[in-house]
Amino acid sequence: MRGLDISIIGATGAVGAELIKLLESSQIPVSRLRLLASPNSTGRRSKFREQIYIVEPLGEINDAKTDIAFLSAGSAVSAEWGPRLAAQGALVIDNSNAFRMHPNVPLVVPQVNPSTLAVRPRLGIVSNPNCSTIQLVRALRPLVTAFDIGQIILTTYQAASGGGLVGIDELLHGTRTALDGSAAPSAERFPFPLAFNVIPQVGEIAPEGVTLEERKLVQESRKIFGAPHLRVTSTCVRVPVLNGHSEAVYVEFEEPIRLERINELLANEPGVRLYADGIRDGYPTPRFLEDPAVVHVGRVRVNPENPRALWIWVVADNLQVGAAFNALLIAQLAIANNVIGGT
Repeated sequence: MRGLDISIIGATGAVGAELIKLLESSQIPVSRLRLLASPNSTGRRSKFREQIYIVEPLGEINDAKTDIAFLSAGSAVSAEWGPRLAAQGALVIDNSNAFRMHPNVPLVVPQVNPSTLAVRPRLGIVSNPNCSTIQLVRALRPLVTAFDIGQIILTTYQAASGGGLVGIDELLHGTRTALDGSAAPSAERFPFPLAFNVIPQVGEIAPEGVTLEERKLVQESRKIFGAPHLRVTSTCVRVPVLNGHSEAVYVEFEEPIRLERINELLANEPGVRLYADGIRDGYPTPRFLEDPAVVHVGRVRVNPENPRALWIWVVADNLQVGAAFNALLIAQLAIANNVIGGT
């Protein structure tokens, strides 16, 4: 295959930086790489496959033609630049919420619904799901396939990196100031200071009391599974963890289930690492994930009060599994399916 012209918009952000590293170690042939960001990041340097690339200001580019454009600069930038890049022939892989629920934009997790990218999307845009959604659907895929699901109830414990580099810096600064008492706690990226705290709000709260993140989990899970009436509800919580989202997931089935069968399905699911008796000791925690490219599952147990219900604990690196790595897998799937213009 010929080398590809690839552009990364938001290249200096947390997800963009991860994407550059993952792309570098991938087998994707790159003939031209453009790193684009806001004017504040102009001139920064990044090494890629033994070459140094200079970050360019997105708003000043004249040539918008590229084979693949990864967008990781927020919904406003995606809404403006996604259609512009796609109109010039690019396959746009968007990491924001701008197009996820658009009926003509596939919402893709390659391990779960690869058939949605069997042909080139009508608009030339593919959406990367929300980070919490990706790890949830990857862990539940074998269960949703094997059984009839009654409902899913979950609580997420989301890291500061979900708020980007600003979120990470705010947690680090808040922790230092809380420990040495040098300043009053402050909050800009999060509703309250995050250091030594938990915040039961991720995203804006709608009038009905549901946050944007909680609504995403419902809508996106339904679209990815192709199950418009799937019953999903959640509480999304921000926690003082630098990186790695965790989820306590309660799944209720239509019929009684056996723990042995559940463990068998999870253990055999590609890209899922099961922590369970006889398979792996203990359970996963976000600080000590050995492999950031897989979804880690533990504390698997049938509810002793309800033989049709199951609890599982799901942990993943939200910058990789939940964003950059899934975007790269989408690109690889698109290349394999020959839906990149000119390949």
